[in-house]
Amino acid sequence: MISKLNYFNFKKFKDKYLITNDLGNYLFLSQQEFEKLCGQTYIEDKNLCDKLLKKYFVVDGNREIVINEAANELRNHKNYLFEGTQLHIFVLTTNCNQSCIYCQASASTLKNSNKIMSREVAQKAVDIALQSFSKSLSFEFQGGEPLMNFEVLKYIVEYAKERNKTIKKEISFNLVSNLILADDEIIEFLISNDINIATSLDGDEYVHDKNRPYRKGSSFKIIKEKINKINNLYKEKNKKCRVQAIQTTTRFSLENWKEIIDTYVDLSMKNIFIRPLTPLGNSKEHWNKVGYTPEEFLDFYRKCCNYVKDLNNKGINIKEGHYSIFISKILKNDYINYMELRSPCGGTIGQMAYNYDGNIYTCDEGRMLAERGNESFKIGNVYKNDFNSLVNSKVCSTLCTASCIETLPACSDCVYNPYCGVCPVYNYDKTGSLFDQMPGNYKCKIYKGILDLIFEDIFYYDFCNKKPML
Repeated sequence: MISKLNYFNFKKFKDKYLITNDLGNYLFLSQQEFEKLCGQTYIEDKNLCDKLLKKYFVVDGNREIVINEAANELRNHKNYLFEGTQLHIFVLTTNCNQSCIYCQASASTLKNSNKIMSREVAQKAVDIALQSFSKSLSFEFQGGEPLMNFEVLKYIVEYAKERNKTIKKEISFNLVSNLILADDEIIEFLISNDINIATSLDGDEYVHDKNRPYRKGSSFKIIKEKINKINNLYKEKNKKCRVQAIQTTTRFSLENWKEIIDTYVDLSMKNIFIRPLTPLGNSKEHWNKVGYTPEEFLDFYRKCCNYVKDLNNKGINIKEGHYSIFISKILKNDYINYMELRSPCGGTIGQMAYNYDGNIYTCDEGRMLAERGNESFKIGNVYKNDFNSLVNSKVCSTLCTASCIETLPACSDCVYNPYCGVCPVYNYDKTGSLFDQMPGNYKCKIYKGILDLIFEDIFYYDFCNKKPML
C-alpha cells in the first residue's frame, strides 16, 4: 500500500530542517531528506521512510490501524484533558506586608482591610473543589500574603481532610508565601500537615531586596533564615520535602545571573524557575523601570542555562524549570501539567481561583484582572454555583476556544506548536482581544527563544554527541 504524507510543520535549523507534528514527534532532516519528504520521493530511501513512518510524518498500511495508533499517541499527548480540574487556588487575602515592584495583583498593604476570606466562603469553596472528578487535587494558598489569614488556611486544611475521609481523593496542600510571618507555630502546622511550601527568591540580596522591598529591613535576610530553618526541621523530622523557590526576572536581574543562581546553590535548592515578567498589575504600570525586551530576557536566560550546565558538569545538581518542562515534553512525551503551556490552557478545566469574596475565576491571572476592575474571567460565585455549572460556563468554553493553539493564526503553523501554549488573559489585557493574532508578541518571542535554545542542545546531542541539560 502506498504511503501518504501526513501534516507537519517545519523550520530551517542550522544546516538541517526541524519538523514536528501534532503528536509531539520531531525529526531533524538534511536538505536532501527534506526535499524527498516534500517531493514525496522518500519511499526510495528505506532508512528515511522508516523513521518518517515511525513518527507518523507519513502513514501507510491499514487506515483504521494507523488512526487508532495515532489516536492513542494523541490521547497521551493531551492526557491532561482527561484529568479534570486539579489545581484549586484559594486567595485567602489580597493584603500583603510587602510592596513588590512587579506585583500582578497590586495587592493592598492595609492590615485592617476586610479583603480576607471568611470561614463560610472557605467552606463553600472547598465543597466545590471536592466536586471535581479528578482523583488528585492540589489546594494552593495564595494572596496577597496568605499567612495574613492563617486561621482560615488552617480551617481549609482541617475541613478538607475531614470531608476527604469519605470522598477519599488524593489532596496535596501548597502554600505560596513570602514566609515573613512564618513563626514557630505556623511552621509546625505546615510541616505536621505536609504542606508544600513555595516562596519567592529573586536572587542575591541586592536583586531580591530591589524587587521585593520590606519596610522593616532586608526581606532577603529574612527569607534566607526561614528557608534554612524550615529545611532543617524537615530534615530533623525525616521528611523528604524542602522549601521550593520562585524566581521572577526584572531589569535588575539581567546583569546578575551568576549571583542569582549561586544564591540558589548556596541554599541547596535543586530547582530554579527562571520566569519572565508578565506585564500585568504593577509590572505593566512600571514597565519602563522593571521590564525589558524579549531579546534581553533571552540573553539572560541563555547565560543562566549555560551556567547551570557548567554546575551540572561539576556535579552540582540543579535544574531550570522551563527547560525541564520543555525537555520532558519533547524527549519523553511527559506532559508536566504547567497550565500556561497547555492547549487549550488550564483555565477552569485545569485550575480555578476562589477569591476572598467568594467570586470564582478561570485562573489566578483572571482573578488578578478582576482586582483591577475587569471581571471578564469570572465564572461564578461559591454561593451560586456548583462545579458542573462552572466548567460548563460560557466563559470556560470561550477560554478553551481562544487557547487551542492548533487553530490559531501563526500558532497553527509554528514548528513549536506541540510544546507551547497561550494565555488569553494576557492577550485580553494587552490587546482587548482574547486572540492575539500578531505573531512574535512578547510571550511568543520568549517561548520561541527558549525552545530554540533547547533544540540547539538536542541538535548537538543528536549530531555531536553532546548531552543536553536534563
